[in-house]
Amino acid sequence: MPPSLQALPGLADLRGRIDAKLIDAVSTPDPRLTEMTSHLVKAGGKRLRPILVALSSVTKEADGAAVLGAVGDDAITGGVAVELAHVGSLHHDDVIDEATTRHNVDSVNARWGNLRAILSGDYLLARGSELAASLGTEIATILAQAIGRLCEGEVRELYTAFQVGRSEDEYFAAIEGKTAALFTSACRIGGLVAELPADAVDALEAFGHGYGMAFQIVDDILDVVSTDEALGKPAGHDMVEGVYNLPVLAALAGPEGDELRALLGGPLTDDARRKATDLVRASDGVAQAIKSATAHVDRALAHLDSVPTGPARDTLAAMARELVTSVS
Repeated sequence: MPPSLQALPGLADLRGRIDAKLIDAVSTPDPRLTEMTSHLVKAGGKRLRPILVALSSVTKEADGAAVLGAVGDDAITGGVAVELAHVGSLHHDDVIDEATTRHNVDSVNARWGNLRAILSGDYLLARGSELAASLGTEIATILAQAIGRLCEGEVRELYTAFQVGRSEDEYFAAIEGKTAALFTSACRIGGLVAELPADAVDALEAFGHGYGMAFQIVDDILDVVSTDEALGKPAGHDMVEGVYNLPVLAALAGPEGDELRALLGGPLTDDARRKATDLVRASDGVAQAIKSATAHVDRALAHLDSVPTGPARDTLAAMARELVTSVS
């Protein structure tokens, strides 16, 4: 959880409201389906997307001690709608990746099989869409478009799997859909439910885009530089999956490129993964990726100039800066 967010009074109460709404949203008349739809929700998570909806919705509030207490029910509903789309996509991602764990518990596909993981993921997407529709046509459209962009991003990533010739443009197009789209939508929805002026809503949307892009780049950096223990999986796991992210692409373009290219392009043994990870760490790839993440954060912060000043805006800005400091 970002330190600046933890320091904001009322976070625990806000998380409680979000989690209660999530549990209610994933409860179904069929206890077997409910067990699957609630599995990852109960496993936890940072809830960054609904928190971004909440913060965006209270940027007009001036009292830092009470700002999160001013979050309205519509913002909670909008945030949960976005979170359900996110969790539903995780059900599907784990099928694609043949993952066995998620949030330190068995993945849905590992526990119940691929078919049930897909169907329960579909249900979560449907419930998220239903909640968005309860807030009006515009918000329903925003979430539907975000889900579409998410799918487009995942397809882009699948088509470039194990391709050492993947371009940085292809990488950015993929993460814009698979990650940034939901962050973008979260911030816009927060501005809309609070009935902020159009320029502030647009600015929050642009902030969310920059934040989401930087968030994924930082996550990709951590895949290379973190320890196995911190990640909960082997460092360089993305390379094992054939996903060559920004640090890897930058390393491939550098002096280590030929040696790294000889290892990639197909399945990796543990020894090959460790060697490839070491090559990326030794290259300029991580520094270049940090530079790119910083540029996205800077653009996100610039857009906040059109958002009302106050504790919520300050927290959004601090959260963005903390993305880069976590890997610098």
